[in-house]
Amino acid sequence: MTIRRSRTLTAACLLTVAAALTASGCAKQESSTSAGGNSSAGAQVVASPSAAAGDAAAGSGCTLQSYGATKIDLKDAVVGFSQSEKEANPFRIAETQSIKDEAAKLGVKKLLTTNAQSQLPKQISDIQDMLNQGAQLLIIAPLNSDGLEPALQAAAAKHVPVITIDRKLNATACKDYLTFIGSNFVEQGKRAADALAKATGGTGKVAVLLGTSGNGVTTDRTKGFVDEIAATAPGLEIVAQQTGEFARDKGQQVTEQLLQAHPEITAIYAENDEMGLGAVTAVKGAGKKPGSDIKIVSVDGTRNAVQSLANGEYNGVIESNPRFGPLAFATAQKFFGGEGIAENVIISDRAYDADNAKSSLDGAY
Repeated sequence: MTIRRSRTLTAACLLTVAAALTASGCAKQESSTSAGGNSSAGAQVVASPSAAAGDAAAGSGCTLQSYGATKIDLKDAVVGFSQSEKEANPFRIAETQSIKDEAAKLGVKKLLTTNAQSQLPKQISDIQDMLNQGAQLLIIAPLNSDGLEPALQAAAAKHVPVITIDRKLNATACKDYLTFIGSNFVEQGKRAADALAKATGGTGKVAVLLGTSGNGVTTDRTKGFVDEIAATAPGLEIVAQQTGEFARDKGQQVTEQLLQAHPEITAIYAENDEMGLGAVTAVKGAGKKPGSDIKIVSVDGTRNAVQSLANGEYNGVIESNPRFGPLAFATAQKFFGGEGIAENVIISDRAYDADNAKSSLDGAY
């Protein structure tokens, strides 16, 4: 379902999802640059358009009848959005704003928004509270892949469909939730490995800045990267893996420690841009040149990371697009309109490199 090494979004793809345009990720800090970007330039595109509709290529899909939900008109509905982390980084800012913008565009009767502040018990209570306020559709950005069972059970008891975005749940589709909309995180890791192999010539010592422990995104991005390095660039040796918790300050701190413990490091793979940008600061502090002495590749597609790439202090950025609003609501409209929805709606992420960073900056967030 994923497009392995897509570097640009073709006009044909954009036309295919014209009804679901606009709107990646996981950090905890914000820079002074605004996190919007050009929404049309950064629109989400479904990697396999048929997957969104649940046609023969994707199976029959989950329907109103099989889910046990009631048909509603979003213009007369109460919709709840549960954000998992503090909106103090580009990904979360863009994600929440995209949901709000699309709800306003469609004329949704009432949009309830909550923020769990990276606390699982709070996300559970947030969702339960929105259900008590009459939410008829839930869009959830899960904090973790596990642990939301009480909230999902509360939604199921009221037959309220749940669309999950950006992180997958270890749960049953069309029972515990309707569908997952997001990226192929294993593929992101593979593409990051390819970018780092290209930047290094396939040789060197690599440090990996892992995301939050126990998070499915972390697990998948690590697997994709490690497997791809082993398969296609055995000359790159992974000498260290340590969590930077998807945060810029932590990424800087961990990189400082790793450079002291492993002065032979010549490349860094950061599982999100915020950690990668923290690594840039740490590399400079060590008296080395990021992008030259130490190659850096990360995942997200934030404006600051793409700008660093254009400036020569970075070597590659794999996008993880956070603009979920249009596609999430378009999927909901199809569902309430009687169409079957596939278990996974996978989007196609672009890649930024030294050749396209400057010209593609408008599409970053």
